[in-house]
Amino acid sequence: MNEQIVPDTEHRGIVARLPQLPRDLAQLGRFDRPIGWWLLFWPCVWGVWLSGSGSQFALLGLFLLGSIAMRGAGCVYNDIVDAKLDAKVARTAVRPVASGRVSKKLAWCWLIALSLIGLIVLLQLRIEAQVVALASLALVAAYPFMKRITWWPQAWLGMVFSWGLPVGWFAMRSDNLDVLAAVYAGTVLWIIGYDTIYALQDREDDALVGIRSSALRMGSHVQGGVGLFYLGAVGLWGLGVWFYRPDWIALLALVPVALHLFWQVATLDPDDADNPLARFRSNRWAGALMAAACFVVGNA
Repeated sequence: MNEQIVPDTEHRGIVARLPQLPRDLAQLGRFDRPIGWWLLFWPCVWGVWLSGSGSQFALLGLFLLGSIAMRGAGCVYNDIVDAKLDAKVARTAVRPVASGRVSKKLAWCWLIALSLIGLIVLLQLRIEAQVVALASLALVAAYPFMKRITWWPQAWLGMVFSWGLPVGWFAMRSDNLDVLAAVYAGTVLWIIGYDTIYALQDREDDALVGIRSSALRMGSHVQGGVGLFYLGAVGLWGLGVWFYRPDWIALLALVPVALHLFWQVATLDPDDADNPLARFRSNRWAGALMAAACFVVGNA
C-alpha cells in the first residue's frame, strides 16, 4: 500500500532493506527521493561555474554533501510542522511523523544531526559565503507555513531552493552582483514552475484540507502558467549572461536548457496521474543543462 500511496519514492531497493527505524529516518530525510537534493545542488554548481573559477570539483563535492544533508534537514522540519496536515493527505499520510512511526522528539534529534553535517560543510567555505548561507535560515524556517497563508508557497520555495546560487557565487567572488541578481531571479521562476508541476499531484487533497498552492490557483491555466514562469526564467538567465558577457554567441549556451523547459510544458498533462511527476523529475536534467551553460559562459 505504501508503494501506491507514495508514488514519488525512488531507489526503494537500498532503503527497503534497512531495518524499520533506519528506514523511517531515511524516508524522513527523503534519501529515497534524490531529485530533491539534485534540485538544491544544481544552483550551487551554477554559482561556482558562472563565477569563472574553473571546475572546483572538491568544492562541488562539499556542496553536494551539504545539499543532501540540508535538504534532508529541511524535509524533517517540514514534516514536524506539517504532521497534522500530512495525515489528511493520501500521498503524505504514511510519512514517518504523520503516521506516528517516528516521534517528534526523535525527528528533532535527526534534524539536529543532519544540520551538524551542514554546519561542517559551511565551515569549509570562506566567510562571505558562510554569511550568505546563514541568511537563508529565516526563509527555510518560514516555508512550511506559507501554504497556510498564501496561494504561492512555490514562490517562497523558489527563494529557498535558489539560495545555493549566491552561496556558490560568494564562495568564489563578491562582485558583479547584477549578474547574480538576474540569474537568481530567473532561478526562482524556474523553481516556481517545476514545483507547480509537482503540486499537481495533490490538487484534490489540498483543496479538501485547505492547503494552498500555485497549481490550485492557476486552475485550468496551469500549463500556460508554468510556461510563462519558464519563459521568464530563461529571459532572466539570458539577462544575467548578457551582463556577464555581452555577446550574442554566449546566449546560445542557454538554448539546450530552454528547449528542455519548452518540452516540459509542451508535453505536460495535468490530468494524467504519472505525467506531472515525470516532468518534475526531468528538472534534474534541466539543472545539468544550465550548469553546462554556466560553465561555458563563465570559463570559455
